[in-house]
Amino acid sequence: MEKIKMTTPLVEMDGDEMTRIIWQYIKDDLILPFVDLKTEYYDLGIEKRDETDDKITVESAEATLKYGVAVKCATITPNQKRVEEYGLKKMYKSPNGTIRAILDGTVFRAPIQVKGIEPNVKSWKKPITLARHAYGDVYKNTELKIEGPGKAELVFTDKDGNETRKTVFEFEGPGVLQGMYNTNASISSFAHACFEYALSTKQDLWFAAKDTISKKYDGEFRDVFQKVYDEEYKEKFEAKGITYFYTLIDDAVARVMKSEGGFIWACKNYDGDVMSDMVSSACGSLALMTSVLVSPRGVYEYEAAHGTVQRHYYKHLKGEETSTNPIATIFAWSGALRKRGELDGLDDLVKFADALEKASLSTIESGYMTKDLVNLTTLDDIHVCNTQEFLKKIAENLKELL
Repeated sequence: MEKIKMTTPLVEMDGDEMTRIIWQYIKDDLILPFVDLKTEYYDLGIEKRDETDDKITVESAEATLKYGVAVKCATITPNQKRVEEYGLKKMYKSPNGTIRAILDGTVFRAPIQVKGIEPNVKSWKKPITLARHAYGDVYKNTELKIEGPGKAELVFTDKDGNETRKTVFEFEGPGVLQGMYNTNASISSFAHACFEYALSTKQDLWFAAKDTISKKYDGEFRDVFQKVYDEEYKEKFEAKGITYFYTLIDDAVARVMKSEGGFIWACKNYDGDVMSDMVSSACGSLALMTSVLVSPRGVYEYEAAHGTVQRHYYKHLKGEETSTNPIATIFAWSGALRKRGELDGLDDLVKFADALEKASLSTIESGYMTKDLVNLTTLDDIHVCNTQEFLKKIAENLKELL
């Protein structure tokens, strides 16, 4: 068959470890045989980030602003152990955090529903979409290791040189110190993205934070959301028959566990990171989760919600067989290709993305799956596949669909 044409490239952000291996498998088996793929390629593997002092991460985000659509592989956020393992110059910050800060967007994550993989939370009947703020907070924090006694202060100097000071803590011995920030402009963008997404999908919107403890920081999030809702979205929500409310994060967790799902749960940056993992795990696997960053400028970056699958990578390096679930990474590619097709008016590319997702899910539903799903499935006739066998089976089903 003739390959499907593209007119505008995707920004392709390669990654690390086992997901980097799978990234190439997916391209070779599921995309390149069918699509005349055009990408602006950036290697965000940890070695290249170290070589460029992480400038390549910034360049990839700037390219995403230029082209409008990106697809990203999972990447390492190094801790001290990783710095030693890879001989890095320093402990680089999260590449996802860097990209999200530049795009100033909101991450929407939702479970991928598959017949035969039922949620562990029995009350959940519909997917819960996590809307995660993607700017600032702990991902752009400034940290200090305190070696001995002293006073830590929070200091703000305005443009006229006037200072505001608050004592954070008086240390009597060693400790650690962290400072983080956010902006009202970014919080407002987050709120608008959540309200617009709720309207477009006709889902209720919850926003949760901890304003009882963080009265000014989280309280500002609460107040900005309420102001945006009251001034711009209240009537629209009422007309659609959907609701918005704010609640404490601990109350939200309790409500979520008893709910039927089918709503959007908006969280601050770190809360969203943790809670999306909880929801995806309860629905089967981190590999069964979509993730897309949407910026106020209409820019989209698709990625898998999980990490680099380090343990499988070490097995792969030893020549051992792995059974790594590639579904989330496949859906990152299909989401990016679909959006590229929609923006460029390429119906064939949109249909290909739909077929790729359908082929992936039908493969699981026919009993072919990776080891992580075996103990979760209610299906009887199961065929456990290694990574490449599973991808080859998806490729067979995709050919039939096309």
